[in-house]
Amino acid sequence: MALGCVKTLKYMLFIFNLLFWICGCIIMGLGIYMLSMKSVGVLLSNLPSLSVANMLIIVGSITMVVAFLGCTGAIKENKCLLLSFFILLLLILLTEATVAVILFFHENQINKYIEEETKKQLEVLQNSNSTATREVWDTIQKQLHCCGVMNYTDWNGDVPQSCCRTNERCNAPNYWQKGCYGLIRDWFEKNFLTVGIIIICTSVVQVLGMSFAMTLYCHICNNYKSYGD
Repeated sequence: MALGCVKTLKYMLFIFNLLFWICGCIIMGLGIYMLSMKSVGVLLSNLPSLSVANMLIIVGSITMVVAFLGCTGAIKENKCLLLSFFILLLLILLTEATVAVILFFHENQINKYIEEETKKQLEVLQNSNSTATREVWDTIQKQLHCCGVMNYTDWNGDVPQSCCRTNERCNAPNYWQKGCYGLIRDWFEKNFLTVGIIIICTSVVQVLGMSFAMTLYCHICNNYKSYGD
């Protein structure tokens, strides 16, 4: 009976991590696609490496590595890989908890910082006349139906065509009234409960994965002790 439960646990952990690995591939693939298409640019002007595409690639890569350790450790019943999987998953969970606490207690400061830095990036664009960066803003504004960071006044009179509700040149009444950052922030505030539930469910799945891995690890250790005796 115990052996059957362990085998079930072993294959559940394998399937769990296989799905986890596939999700990692999708996330990293999306990041690479966005990077190649240059559809999303720099988020903060003083951190040029911080972009949505780069963040997706990093998250996807970490997910794939952790899932690979879990898959291989489960199917091979390897103590070292299972322990590595457990430790990495624990570190990820602690990182998520730390980020959540920081966001909760410093939400206003973070919002203000991102808003100011994004406005600085917009000013740099206007001074440099970078075609590639302007194309990025045009794409974002057209897709999200927004204009500027908080509203069209962020463009300081040089409002691009992508801010217009129609395909023709227009003036202030016909600009998209919501700013891009303001629109995204409002969406998160309206869907705060949904986002919170998704995060909690993800954390529960991670804890279950850690529990499965540690249970299997302990079973393997007990088997080795039995063979030694």
